Amino acid sequence: MIMTITPIQLQAASDAEYKALHIFSNRMRTEKLPDDPPTPLEDYTKRWRSIPPVIELFSWIIWDETETAVIAQGIVSFANSADNQHMLQFDIMVLPKYRAQGLGRRLMAEIATVAEREERPLLIVNTFGRIPDGSAFMRKMKATEGVVAHVNQLDLTLVNRELVQTWQARAKERATGFELGLWVGPYPEEQLEAIAALYHAINDQPLDDLAIEDIDFTPERLRQMEQMILADGTKRWSLYAYEKATGEFAGFTEVFMRPGQPQVVMQEMTCVLPEYRNLGLGRWLKAAMIDKILRERPQARFIRTDNADSNTPMLNINNQLGFEPYDAQTVWQVRLEDVQTYLTTTAQPA
Repeated sequence: MIMTITPIQLQAASDAEYKALHIFSNRMRTEKLPDDPPTPLEDYTKRWRSIPPVIELFSWIIWDETETAVIAQGIVSFANSADNQHMLQFDIMVLPKYRAQGLGRRLMAEIATVAEREERPLLIVNTFGRIPDGSAFMRKMKATEGVVAHVNQLDLTLVNRELVQTWQARAKERATGFELGLWVGPYPEEQLEAIAALYHAINDQPLDDLAIEDIDFTPERLRQMEQMILADGTKRWSLYAYEKATGEFAGFTEVFMRPGQPQVVMQEMTCVLPEYRNLGLGRWLKAAMIDKILRERPQARFIRTDNADSNTPMLNINNQLGFEPYDAQTVWQVRLEDVQTYLTTTAQPA
């Protein structure tokens, strides 16, 4: 039986489609994150329904032989913005039982059609160490490694609390003209312009060979993305450093806490503007955030973060705090013409 590929609008799927996708997504999640509990249906549904207008998204699913369970999914997304109009991001997920039967290849053909139609000649995808089939698939298409990274994890039961306190004390002595502040949840409207400017420091993170442009973080874009992130009840803490004399923001760090995953805190961006670096602000922000988590989130056991292996300054901080590799991660890039060559000249299933 040839299983058909069905387009699905993730922002407005039926209840039956959401239920089937929920089961499929948790099965894929368990392969990547075997230590974590499944994500509730309600959380997934809220995220899918909250995909913002700034994101253009296409998705396809493949049902099993009985047409009752999803066994594979393909996704394409790109930002409706002035930056990075040459690229798109995609993902292909196939349950282990159905791999090496050509499903990934068929979904790749759908993705390539969108890339050609939208005139986006570069395709980017993440693969993970626990699912080596993903990297093998990318190599078949002559993809190249853009960024080699790891998901690093800190066990909060083993954290050096004395070091956390020491870093905060030293920072206050060294960066005497600065103070820390906190945003909880949505960013304050009156500071959104300044926060968007602060976000541009993220563009300084190492991207190795990845051929992407700086991201233009506009206030509107930030607001749309935060609405999607917080839609399922996720909590966000944003600690920021500012210069007391001027009120200017110098840097920030953020963590997210999902309602269905209380034992894990996701550490996202940490950055300091160039003119304020080498003052210990990065260590101060990281230590203060860990201290807050220890005091106010007793249910949390781990902090996880993604770091490029080439991001030496951030890795130095994280390694001293006790973060250890949890999973390997690679950001691949492949030219559309190489994808099309693979699709037209390679006969074996993928």
